[in-house]
Amino acid sequence: MISTDLVMGIIFVSQTTLGMMGNSALLCCFIINEFSGIKARPTDLIVKSLTCANFMVLLCKGIPQTMAAFGWTYFLDTIACKLVFYFHRVARGVSLGSTALLSFFQAIMITPRNAKYKHFKARAYNVIGPSVNMCWSLQMVLNAFIPVLVTDLGDGKNCTDFRDLLYCAVAKPHNLTYALYVILLGSSDVMCLVLMIWASGSMVLVLLKHKQRVQYMHRVLCPKSSPETRATQTILVLVSSFVLFYTASGILTMCLTFVNGTSRGLVHASVATAACFPALCPFLLIKHHTLVTRLC
Repeated sequence: MISTDLVMGIIFVSQTTLGMMGNSALLCCFIINEFSGIKARPTDLIVKSLTCANFMVLLCKGIPQTMAAFGWTYFLDTIACKLVFYFHRVARGVSLGSTALLSFFQAIMITPRNAKYKHFKARAYNVIGPSVNMCWSLQMVLNAFIPVLVTDLGDGKNCTDFRDLLYCAVAKPHNLTYALYVILLGSSDVMCLVLMIWASGSMVLVLLKHKQRVQYMHRVLCPKSSPETRATQTILVLVSSFVLFYTASGILTMCLTFVNGTSRGLVHASVATAACFPALCPFLLIKHHTLVTRLC
């Protein structure tokens, strides 16, 4: 009978390889476009940030978890554990924030081109760069406490205040400060989810209104599905997968944090769920980003 760890190891290898190849291909496309002299779109900087963050998530979590699933445990020392967990948390937060920023600025881009929104759009393009920089800086500051909570398995097994996460150990919540810190991190995730849902809902409404105005033209000239319909479907797929995977990941992370007697299966499920969106994101993003930009 095949062990659960072996199955999870194969899943992690497939997930990590697929995600790193997809994100690498997307970054290569941007590099080729820059050398080819193709004009960059206003939101390309956000997509680059999102792609780099997704790559870091898979690198910092997928590879160590794969090694742990195949039976390797004591391969990271204390410093390595602290760095891996810190950069994973930063990258995860930037992935959330960048996805929310992308939806927000695309919602602004897709609004009708009239005098009411003309100046607002021009100003919005100017703050994309500072917004991305602020997203990275904010996550670095918010997660600065993470290295204090993490150690290697050798130190963790000698102390009952640490929880075994297969290749590193994390401190158990035992005071109010720790609980408030976890709530603070969770609140930032919820804000990003709410922003993306609101922005995606706004885009869908604008696209549906535009489709109603040009419905007769599409029916005569193009009997197939309209660009607005395809863009709406892509937005709904992207936001649904985003909310589903990160909500499930957040719930499992809370279970790992506050529930005693954590099992290997729960650890594996938490990591696999957290890596789903970074692995699938480049493939969803290519279609979504292209369709929405064409409609702006």
